[in-house]
Amino acid sequence: MIKNYFKSSHLKNRLLSIVCLSILSWSFLLSPVQAQALTDRPTGTIQPYLDRVSDRVNEFTLDNGMKFIVLEDDKAPVVSFVTYINAGGVDETIGKTGAAHFLEHLAFKGTTTIGTTDYEAEKQLLERLEALAAEIKAARSAGEEEKALQLQAEFAETEAAAAEYINQNEFGQIVDREGGVGLNAATSADYTIYFYSFPANKVELWMALESERFFDPVFRRDFYKEQEVILEERRLRTDNSPIGKMIEEFLDTSFTSHPYRQPVIGYEEDIRNLTPQDISDFFKTYYPPSNITVAVVGDVNTENFKELAEAYFGRYESSEHPPQVAIVEPPQTAEREITLNLASQPWYLEGYHRPGLDHPDHVVYDIISRLLSDGRTSRLYKSLVQEKQVALSAQGFSGFPGDRYPNLVLLYALTAPERSVDEVATALGAEITRIKTEPVSAQELERVKTQAKAELLRSLNSNMGMARLFAEYEAKTGSWRTLFSQLTALEAVTAEDVQRVAQKTFTTENRTIGRILPLETEATN
Repeated sequence: MIKNYFKSSHLKNRLLSIVCLSILSWSFLLSPVQAQALTDRPTGTIQPYLDRVSDRVNEFTLDNGMKFIVLEDDKAPVVSFVTYINAGGVDETIGKTGAAHFLEHLAFKGTTTIGTTDYEAEKQLLERLEALAAEIKAARSAGEEEKALQLQAEFAETEAAAAEYINQNEFGQIVDREGGVGLNAATSADYTIYFYSFPANKVELWMALESERFFDPVFRRDFYKEQEVILEERRLRTDNSPIGKMIEEFLDTSFTSHPYRQPVIGYEEDIRNLTPQDISDFFKTYYPPSNITVAVVGDVNTENFKELAEAYFGRYESSEHPPQVAIVEPPQTAEREITLNLASQPWYLEGYHRPGLDHPDHVVYDIISRLLSDGRTSRLYKSLVQEKQVALSAQGFSGFPGDRYPNLVLLYALTAPERSVDEVATALGAEITRIKTEPVSAQELERVKTQAKAELLRSLNSNMGMARLFAEYEAKTGSWRTLFSQLTALEAVTAEDVQRVAQKTFTTENRTIGRILPLETEATN
């Protein structure tokens, strides 16, 4: 029998009833759900298709400020859910980097009723663990290593005792048992998202689980074990990865003031020093209902969904909207460089500052990025890899590391054997000069516009793809409809726009260069 998840008797009874109605052994793979068959849209335009999607989107906002976007589609009995928190690594304070990512990990550890067999007993041990961690840190700071070792032994015993009360991964087990798929989350510089899909008759179960884990979280549970997991993740992705290490150094060089310079996973020292209280403070600041957008796509009735949302998420109290990043990165006025000598193949990177998502030229930057680096038909791949053969790969993208605020166009290449980063730099520079001085042909411009439309259609071919895009555009731009209006703006981009923006952006004083050179090679300038 599944346990009581809620303190409220009303919500408890509702949850128990829907759980008892669950179908045994019902599980299936998530199938792509289209708003309309793509084969029947008029050739040459996707606007009628987008209009049909738009006409079936409903939205509402609870009294506490929490937003919901619902797209009804009954072509398959499945619903995909995305909970989008408009907060990520960019919102962290100096000395506490990694908090957003840490919180994402802990959001799967459960509540005072999910993930525990006896929370009152567990709570006492978790509080003792936190106190011991502080005492160990103080002892080591004072050079009292023997005392620290004694405290560490007590810490291990207490942690083992607390584990006896933990029902590991109960949240995930419930989702799996009730036919849910794709349970996961992600943290970026700009946002944190939680997502999974359920059979259509499990909508209220999703309401119960998702609302409760942010209504009654326990951030102390498995905190120190998860801290080690995250430190290992950092070692794998950054410390032991040449390109990961370069990206961290490159951002720190490109940005002098804006928190985009901080790694999303956090600096090692910060991760080690984060406490459960730090995570709780970040949660209280950046997880108010007004900073949360939920997107739902699939076999769902909006009116019924709204009623349930008011019952479950309406419990969240309104609170002050979190502060936005006020720091403005000053214009770059001179070229910057970072060179790392590592046990690695040579890499070459260039980054250029550009405005954020809300700037009118945002779609022009998208076009430029696609012209230069979108696939095997892109200019960088054809020139650097196929023709000149100075690189094994040559890619890039715009909107790095995020696009809520002014960011970077990043271009990078892995140097081919027996070729140098200087040769890569020369070849890349030739393509930069070309896009600044030669108008792009009508044929090439149309090709990248078609690629952009096709990419959007692929994203809209699944419940989850639509839900993620709707939530992101709603949070970042104030309306999910901006996603579709971007296509209109994209269609209007001209060769003159591309040249104008390229000339403004790709300047020496706006450039940051990164080089990874083998250990035995001296840096060259």
